[in-house]
Amino acid sequence: MTKKMHATPMLDQLESGPWPSFVKGLKRLAADKDMMVDLLGQLEFSYKTRTGYWKGGTASVIGYGGGVIPRFSEIADKFPKSAEFHTLRIMPAPGMHYTTDILRKFCDIWEQHGSGLIALHGQSGDIMLQGCTTENIQPAFDAVNELGFDMGGAGPSVRTSMSCVGHARCEHSCYDEGRAHRTVMNNFTDELHRPALPYKFKFKFSGCANDCMNSIQRSDMAVIGTWRDDIQVQQDEVKQFVKAKGRDYVIDNVVTRCPTRCIKLNGDDTLTIDNRNCVRCMHCINVMTKALAPGKDRGVTVLVGGKRTLKIGDLLGTVIIPFMKLETDDDREKLVELAKRIIDFWAENGLEHERCGEMIERIGLANFLEGLGLEADPAMLAHPRTNSYVRTDGWEAEVERLKQARIG
Repeated sequence: MTKKMHATPMLDQLESGPWPSFVKGLKRLAADKDMMVDLLGQLEFSYKTRTGYWKGGTASVIGYGGGVIPRFSEIADKFPKSAEFHTLRIMPAPGMHYTTDILRKFCDIWEQHGSGLIALHGQSGDIMLQGCTTENIQPAFDAVNELGFDMGGAGPSVRTSMSCVGHARCEHSCYDEGRAHRTVMNNFTDELHRPALPYKFKFKFSGCANDCMNSIQRSDMAVIGTWRDDIQVQQDEVKQFVKAKGRDYVIDNVVTRCPTRCIKLNGDDTLTIDNRNCVRCMHCINVMTKALAPGKDRGVTVLVGGKRTLKIGDLLGTVIIPFMKLETDDDREKLVELAKRIIDFWAENGLEHERCGEMIERIGLANFLEGLGLEADPAMLAHPRTNSYVRTDGWEAEVERLKQARIG
């Protein structure tokens, strides 16, 4: 270490608790990196003054309009070595599959060109290579690109596409998430590199309704595995489970926790499931994994519009395709075409800095579906009717109007 450590009494307190502290990791990196020494000094100063001192700017690599988060210090005179602390967002591998060799190479690259601080995976989902000077951004990305990894998004572009490990090692998986992920992103490379959309657009792929990617809450287009036939039941395994856990446990933790009350524990310790009322929540399957499994007729549900807080608060994704098969290349191409229609419609009708879900809230789901050429479906219902009375006057006139519209 060539630079003396700053006094950090407030940060030191964060190391004293029972849980692992990020401060200890930063101090370890500071043993070899002057940038991290001044970063700790600036962080301590921020804690003391209760003020943040990072500002944005412009920083990028050749051929990309986004992917780098510029961070310039407003107090560089006090902490010159951390005057620039940019972050490179790198797209994660489909299914989060990495070899130890690749991970070591990531570490070597960032030790050479950056601070050594890596987040796998940040809130955004990308690989976050944190702490780089402007002059080192390009050589760092070139080295990462040589490994086969692309820049992640930043700004109004397609970005932060993710998929769960699913098909590779999870028995709940209802489709090949990694292949669907790769197919979709191969068709949106230009939208990743050239920010030209109203705002960001994220794809996320989860193999089942457990939704390990949290796609419903944080992706503009969520592809979630599901099935449309009956849950597979191994009654011998059910009996073994009941014998091991007891009837009360099964009733309390499986039967009564079914959201639609479609499960019944019989007197002979077998299960009866009313599959017509099953909403595929996965709870019973998660509890009784050996006894229950997703059905054999598997596919995906597609939801649109999930996001975190921006203009109108958090939104969950809205179902636009209740079920579609996703087994063949033709099936995956249909998914790509759907994604293109969604992005094209949003690009044409969305306002600046408006997520797709916010546009749907503004123009209405019916108009969005009409723009995509999709029929409305009961599965798209966001909230049940609270008034049981329905006006029927005018129905005949409306039916006639729709007939004429179709004929025309």
